Amino acid sequence: MKALMKTTKPATPATVEKKWVLIDAEGLVVGRAASIIANILRGKHKPSYTPHVDCGDNVIIVNAAKVKFTGKKLTDKVYYKHTGYAGGIKGVTAGKVLEGRFPERVLEKAIERMIPRGPLGRQQMRNLRVFAGAEHSHESQNPEVLDLASRNRKNKVGA
Repeated sequence: MKALMKTTKPATPATVEKKWVLIDAEGLVVGRAASIIANILRGKHKPSYTPHVDCGDNVIIVNAAKVKFTGKKLTDKVYYKHTGYAGGIKGVTAGKVLEGRFPERVLEKAIERMIPRGPLGRQQMRNLRVFAGAEHSHESQNPEVLDLASRNRKNKVGA
């Protein structure tokens, strides 16, 4: 006779518990921070992770303008976009984006490109709030502070 095995139940949208997480990105390495944040947005840090359900947490990132790149990425990394016209490819370096009007886009795009494309990925990206400065408008959610710099010495430049 076969022994009965306990199986874990997949998460459903009704059973998912979402928390609010606050991350200070000052001095963090872009790629390392983005991969950790992408996992939190997807919910892969939870034991109830289910690939087809949005079971990730809401993430608030402050000081996104103060992120760091390692090596020569600040001058050599180029973000491309196409205007739609023939020969209309445009490129801007990571340094110019960080000095520009919307410096939070560097971290936002790095995270977005680590999330799967499609309706579920778009829903998970709606749970991300990125702010260039230290102020944010989500104090009433009582976010839990997550210190990424203390997890690994490589997560922060100059640590």
